[in-house]
Amino acid sequence: MPESLPTAVAVLRDQMQSLIDEQLRPLEEQLSDDPTAAVPAEIAQAAREHSRQAGMWAMTQPADFGGVEAGTLALTTVRETLSAANLRLGRYVFGPGPGVLASAEGQLRDAYLEPAMRGEKRGAFAFTEPTGADAPRPTWAARDGDEFVITGRKAFVTGGATADYYTALVNVEAGDGPDQPEGTAMIVIDRESPGVTIEREFRSLEGGDHIAMRLEAVRVPAWHVVGKVGEGMPRALRNIGNVRMSVAAQACGIAQWSVGFAEDHITSAHRTGQRLADREGVRLRYAEMRINAFAMRSMLYRTARLVEEGGDDAVNEVMATKVFCTEQVGQIVDQAVQLCGGGSLIEGHPLERLYREVRSMRFIEGASDILRINIARGRIEFDSGRL
Repeated sequence: MPESLPTAVAVLRDQMQSLIDEQLRPLEEQLSDDPTAAVPAEIAQAAREHSRQAGMWAMTQPADFGGVEAGTLALTTVRETLSAANLRLGRYVFGPGPGVLASAEGQLRDAYLEPAMRGEKRGAFAFTEPTGADAPRPTWAARDGDEFVITGRKAFVTGGATADYYTALVNVEAGDGPDQPEGTAMIVIDRESPGVTIEREFRSLEGGDHIAMRLEAVRVPAWHVVGKVGEGMPRALRNIGNVRMSVAAQACGIAQWSVGFAEDHITSAHRTGQRLADREGVRLRYAEMRINAFAMRSMLYRTARLVEEGGDDAVNEVMATKVFCTEQVGQIVDQAVQLCGGGSLIEGHPLERLYREVRSMRFIEGASDILRINIARGRIEFDSGRL
């Protein structure tokens, strides 16, 4: 739990809290009361500059780009702290991470990773395939000399409409020689490449922007492969695992904020003359919220330590943590809405926004039931995990 953090991590947590209280909250007060209104560019830039000065911006970036490559426990702690503040400016605190391009070398590093770290290019992760009876075969690539020819579709590419390139999971067919094996690969595809078509743009209920895209005989140079053919799925899963821990930390922060908001409401004066907190039924709901929040945080920090330690594979624990935290925060926000009344469902109310946001979390980087199946498979077929 966070009360037994290493000293260095506790210092980072306190620095994040100071950034929130002394810099970000005053900026937040300058924003429009309309939560759907765009954040003015000058305020967003001010938030970034304050984050850089506080040392938070660099936590998600590699050391050779001026970052600090913070460990999982440190990132979990500061992300949870930031999320517990429930600030609209929270999205401007951390610098862009390298994602699956973290180990890119040579031309790939020069053309994509370095511009992305400087903020000159934006990438999107193209992983999800269409489903259903009429779904095509998974996205595949055939070799043609020093190029790959890629065909397929990606169904849910977050941030794809504004991306300059996509890092896509592709199934590569075997070539003619022993040095041309089949297997999965992460391949960088330029948005403007001939054959790339954005079929539709859409928004999810929490406000996220996504696209569905089609790839028709898209030609990509061989040096666009991240690592080697055969490493695609492991690289994708490592990136997904990091995102899952980030989402779980965010869920725990939202849970803390929601519990505090509900507590303030039920302990305030009520029109009946009696505080809501004096009613037994209200106390039962409130106590359940605190119990769930405690369990979430216990699981989050235990898993963060397992990942930090390395050694044994913690994939199952990360999946379990993501499932549990995102489902529990949904219940907590729902209970907060119930305690605070119908006014919290009105558009613009902070709980209304969180209600939509936490429902989407159960699908980010793997729907809950898919992850449950993977947890069972990992244990039964591969004897993995410590559950």
